[in-house]
Amino acid sequence: MTKLAVTIGQSSIAGIKSRNEDACGVYVPEEPVLTSKGIAMAIADGMSGSEAGMEASNACVEGFLNDYYSTPESWTTKTSAQKILSALNHWLHGQGHKEYGSHKGMVTTLSTVVLKSNTAHLFHVGDSRVYRLRGNELEQLTQDHRIQVSEDKTYLSRAMGIGLHLDIDYKTASLEKGDTFILLTDGVHEFLADNEIREMLRQSNLDLDQACTSIVEQALENKSNDNLTCQIVRIDSLPGANEQEFYKKLIELPFPPPLEPGMVLDGYKILRQLFSSKRTEVYLAQDTDTNLKVVLKAPSINYSDHPEYINHFLHEEWAGRRINNSHVMKVLECKRKRHALYYITEYIEGHSLRQWMNDHPSPPLNKVRNLIEQIARGLHAFHRLEMIHQDLKPENILIDEHGTLKIIDFGSTKIAGIEEISTPLEDDNLLGTVNYTAPEYHIGEPATNRSDIFSLGIITYELLTGKLPYNKELTASNLRQVRYRSVKYFKPEIPIWVDMAIEKAVEINPEKRYEKLSEFTYALSHPDSSVTGNDFVPLIKRNPVKTWKGISFLLLMFNIVLLYLLTQ
Repeated sequence: MTKLAVTIGQSSIAGIKSRNEDACGVYVPEEPVLTSKGIAMAIADGMSGSEAGMEASNACVEGFLNDYYSTPESWTTKTSAQKILSALNHWLHGQGHKEYGSHKGMVTTLSTVVLKSNTAHLFHVGDSRVYRLRGNELEQLTQDHRIQVSEDKTYLSRAMGIGLHLDIDYKTASLEKGDTFILLTDGVHEFLADNEIREMLRQSNLDLDQACTSIVEQALENKSNDNLTCQIVRIDSLPGANEQEFYKKLIELPFPPPLEPGMVLDGYKILRQLFSSKRTEVYLAQDTDTNLKVVLKAPSINYSDHPEYINHFLHEEWAGRRINNSHVMKVLECKRKRHALYYITEYIEGHSLRQWMNDHPSPPLNKVRNLIEQIARGLHAFHRLEMIHQDLKPENILIDEHGTLKIIDFGSTKIAGIEEISTPLEDDNLLGTVNYTAPEYHIGEPATNRSDIFSLGIITYELLTGKLPYNKELTASNLRQVRYRSVKYFKPEIPIWVDMAIEKAVEINPEKRYEKLSEFTYALSHPDSSVTGNDFVPLIKRNPVKTWKGISFLLLMFNIVLLYLLTQ
């Protein structure tokens, strides 16, 4: 299967200056990081008026190339880069004041490009430039952050380290084989026309180091009075979208056969089957090396020729391995070589939240708050890594023997960083479970962390009332007709501010829901001063069906009386 591959050329010289305050670099990782994070490149030009421009430019290039690959693979490229650039900016600004007593102490431009899958992600601050040569067309992809103050004088309007606030330009561009990215500092691009750059690339005969040297030397010959840096990266191949190759990679491991008690698979002795469905087989097993009880989860043989399902199954383990939280089931590392497709998790002795709800049909409010706060802590671990669970329901929450709630089943988890990787698979299946699935899924809108908040709000409502908050099942066709039923209709003793918190969490429109989990859990425990002491809920809100039936009956009676009077 083809993968992302590039050819690189670089040249950086001081020019007529005594030292070179430019910096540049490219990092090409090995697999699997090449696929999950991509190839990163950066160029920086220390500001001439800065006390430590060289130190600033080198710190930015080295810091970005090192730290980008330290961010979670589940994060999007944009999230990873922006967090790193913001941290670098704060460090430069702080060091500038600390070491040099000036906001101009450590200041530099910075332009970075991350090539991931079939997309280029550009982040830009200052007046270094990024160009793309496609065929014979040379296009400038960045905009100079300079302000003209006189006919012959300009100054930087944005730079790294000059202030605590950092405004970063971000854009994406699709990749094609043969695309060539050219990164230049102003000591080069201000002294060369676009057609000169294009011609020197053509004359280089694909030798990118030679092309960089020619471009830098020509700018110097054209009277450049600054440091000169040129960096060129050409796309030699892109990840293939061949479905057969992709499917072949997915099924490198065969599906395990049906497992019976006493059978041993890769050192895991099967004790008994815990769960079976048309999609999944789940077994209680024992590690024969450690005697530790574990859960072995395997895909059903029914889906051996279903690439979308296999892809989801692989991502389920991938997601679980990256979350470490006491309220999320732990996916364990398989220390022995696997000969079949499965993964191992911790064994949680206990029961599902659904079973607990059946056994405790009318729990006190404080107990419900405790349960919801535990679930929220687990969900937060997903959201912090830019993952969305997408199938939160009582059946996917276990309560262990100590009363600790743990979220399980990551098969529907949306992983932002993985979604940036192109595949030939199309997955249009509605994820989640009816009654707990956020309305936006029904109409094809993208999921956000607010989608999980909706599901958590539904669970909260059900814990308190044993019912669901809407008068009918949510579907794409009836989202505008459904009406929220107040918790107080079923449980009059519940404070109205708790009811209002739940109502906001399960809003049909995601923009009207809480933005963060912490806002919801806080609202469940802290009275809203604007409604404290007023527990009256209008009947139309408590029971809209009953209200409209009553109104209809009154109108009917009114019409009968009116008809009687008219006939007299």
